[in-house]
Amino acid sequence: MKKILMIVMLLITSISMVSAQAVTEAKPAEPVTLRWAYWGSGVRITISQEAIDLFQQRNPGILVSPEVSGGTGDHFVKVDTQLAGGNGPDIIQVGGNIPDYAAVLLPLEPYSGNLLNTAVIDPSALASGTIGGKLVGISTGVNMPALVVNKSMIERAGLALPKTSITYPEFRDYLIQLKAKLPAGVYPMQDIGSLPSNSTPFGYWTRFNGTPLYNAATKSTSVKAADAQKYLELFKDYRDNGLVPPPDIAANYAETNADTSALIAGKVAISFLWTNQLGNYQAATKDELMFIEFPGAAATKALWQQPSQFYTVNKDSKHPDEAVKFINFLVNDPDAAKILGSNRGSSASATARASGATSPADQ
Repeated sequence: MKKILMIVMLLITSISMVSAQAVTEAKPAEPVTLRWAYWGSGVRITISQEAIDLFQQRNPGILVSPEVSGGTGDHFVKVDTQLAGGNGPDIIQVGGNIPDYAAVLLPLEPYSGNLLNTAVIDPSALASGTIGGKLVGISTGVNMPALVVNKSMIERAGLALPKTSITYPEFRDYLIQLKAKLPAGVYPMQDIGSLPSNSTPFGYWTRFNGTPLYNAATKSTSVKAADAQKYLELFKDYRDNGLVPPPDIAANYAETNADTSALIAGKVAISFLWTNQLGNYQAATKDELMFIEFPGAAATKALWQQPSQFYTVNKDSKHPDEAVKFINFLVNDPDAAKILGSNRGSSASATARASGATSPADQ
């Protein structure tokens, strides 16, 4: 009888140990948390969070924590400080300054064809994220500079929109006509000649005159003093004739986003914008906005496309595989593309473009 009891006790103990071991082994692993640093406001924050939510739903073991700055200045000051302190984000959004960060970024070629599908991304977009022979950034999309008009405001003024292929003299005449029909205190165009982002409109002007700001062949500027003087005189003429706001008003609107836009504030009918920004601006006003070309663009082919931003991975990230997986999702997943639209540029991924991921404003 004692032997039987001993055997029973041993069996119970063994079962308990196995059960305890099973419970221990079944305990789920701690989720990985990725920190994603980017800049933006309004619509960008909303759609980025929607994309995060979808990714987390499909990848229960990965959490994404966004670290958002309102503009590029604050963003890069914060990121630089974090990197210097050894506490950089896992995923970092950068722009044309990607060469400045190449040394701290993870080379992505080893992930190509595995966690990262580069086969469907335009070769030119991949080339733009390749620094020193290493792919360190995946383009969020491409964009280009353009003039944006408040179509509703112009129609309320009883004037047609500027014609296609307009010349600079014709554009000046149009601004004069528009001024005569706008309410007091509203100007035909923002003074883009004095904006902090003035280098882009000026860059267009130099290309329009056949002397681009940067000559790749000579690795120097081709700008002539006479062309720069004409540009300054152009906007002086606009100011003298009230076609743009006076400096004390124009200076209040940096035009870096919808919150700092004279166009959205109803102070002007025309301003400068990058094409990927239209959706965010449109969401900030009930008036209909639309793009028009810079004067002379069709005749001179002076406009250009460029990468909007790049998704990159911190080389010191403790979770590089998961970070690359998240970037691949943002760039190539059709559902993510529908959420993000072209807020960060028109997608360079054939898979994303095939999803038809553009809103009427983006188009």
